[in-house]
Amino acid sequence: MDAVSQRVLEYMIEVEEAAEDVLTTKQQIVDLDTKRNKNREALNALKTEMSDSEKVKVCFGTMFIKFPKSKTREMIQKDQEQLEKEINDLRKGLKAKVNHLNEIQGKPELRGYNLSPLSTDEIKAMNNLLKR
Repeated sequence: MDAVSQRVLEYMIEVEEAAEDVLTTKQQIVDLDTKRNKNREALNALKTEMSDSEKVKVCFGTMFIKFPKSKTREMIQKDQEQLEKEINDLRKGLKAKVNHLNEIQGKPELRGYNLSPLSTDEIKAMNNLLKR
């Protein structure tokens, strides 16, 4: 194989690996979001139940275990917080991966893609300025 063919092959491999990385990250986000939605459903189901003193059945792998409702709610809320953190981290990393893929392909960087929402303090400052 001559040098040009070898370089084209290396380029195609690099693009494929970068694209696969982007797709894998997107799928991880979808999977974590599905789990987050199931947790949200479970929390809503716990809210509709009557008293906090009773126990509820919780599925751990292939077993159901009776747990106090308050502990169950606590566990699910901690899991929700962890899922939120993981999803946000993956989304931040996804932006860099998409930019890397575009760079490899010679495409321009996506405009407006690195925007982030205003913080609470920034919103308060903006509201104060607008009220004047």
